[in-house]
Amino acid sequence: MKYRKMAILAGCVLSALVIGGCGSGPVVVNKEASSSAIRAAEEVGASNVPSASLYLQLAKEESENAKLLAAKGEKEQSESMLSRAQADAELAVALSRGDADKTEANQALERVRKLRQDNQLPQGGK
Repeated sequence: MKYRKMAILAGCVLSALVIGGCGSGPVVVNKEASSSAIRAAEEVGASNVPSASLYLQLAKEESENAKLLAAKGEKEQSESMLSRAQADAELAVALSRGDADKTEANQALERVRKLRQDNQLPQGGK
């Protein structure tokens, strides 16, 4: 009876090891976050802002490199590259928005100057 329990336990452990060993397939890396960040950068017009377009291009290249690394089975390096791609894409978004905000602020200042100029009263008359 004692040997029977030991045999069943050994069989369970061996089965778990075999199932675990067969379960490791190709490396799959979640790249949704970096892809979303790249899409967001494209949507806000990062390619039209010189400083942002550089980071957008870097993000795209890093995403492609991550795919190659994942195909080679280098999961950690692939995940690191995807993190870099996401950070660069988010920086491109921030730079694009900053440029748009700066343009909008300059336009608002110009409107204020024009309104002040249009509303000036004659200086010397009563």
